[in-house]
Amino acid sequence: MVDNNGRSAFAIPGAEQWTMTGRTGRRYRIMAWMPDAAVPEAGFPVIYMLDANAAFGTMVETVRLLGQGPYRVDPSVVIGIGYETDRPLDTQARFYDYTVYAADDELPPRKDRSPWPATGGAADFLQFIEEELKPSIERLYTIDRSRQMLFGHSLGGWFVLYALFRQCGAFQYYVAGSPSIWWKNGYIVPDAERFAESGKQADWRASLLIGVGSLEKPHMVRDARQMYERLLAADIPGFTVQYRCYEDEGHLSVVAPLIGRAVRFLDPNHDNRPKS
Repeated sequence: MVDNNGRSAFAIPGAEQWTMTGRTGRRYRIMAWMPDAAVPEAGFPVIYMLDANAAFGTMVETVRLLGQGPYRVDPSVVIGIGYETDRPLDTQARFYDYTVYAADDELPPRKDRSPWPATGGAADFLQFIEEELKPSIERLYTIDRSRQMLFGHSLGGWFVLYALFRQCGAFQYYVAGSPSIWWKNGYIVPDAERFAESGKQADWRASLLIGVGSLEKPHMVRDARQMYERLLAADIPGFTVQYRCYEDEGHLSVVAPLIGRAVRFLDPNHDNRPKS
């Protein structure tokens, strides 16, 4: 609606949102963007991103911009999973959805000495994505199931690793930004080791990108690098892993360059494949 000064609210062309209630009763704000392009024969690649309240617009505009020019990326559907708030982050909700249960003595004291939010919803959240959200999206859009990405940052990055290690065939591309590998005393590390062993007998293919900012806390950079080295050394057939450390970027500022890399990661041949 236009006000008396001729100004109006801005909306991203092609984007829409709705509320979805999962079987557990948890509610999510789903944000979706459809490219203004002909549907490919195999369907559109799709990016499922966590913390959509914070960065859905950044992801969509990056896909739109990088879809221009002779080295453009393939157009992708973008699906954001957010919460019913106008704030960038819903701390309570994301702590629950993106984690396994952790007791107080398995976590460091918070700076303000306040109790940690409730935790432990990761398994239910992954099930919601796989069994409820994805079928709903595939009824609305034509999706290429061989080119699906899961993108998350911080605790969301931890959840991306959790999804890869626990249900590796769910996506083909995984982007874990600044993953909170410290969570629950490094709980995810044994998962990585089991994944490496089981993956040698698997018939799936997947690619993982781990990104972090050079100005993050030293343990964040160290843990991300060590996870990359551990998975690279495992030499899992059909599995590739990349690592990027972005200079002069901190824990939050790294999200924007990581999104740019993620969009190209989903179309790995675009840099050397001019398109007419």
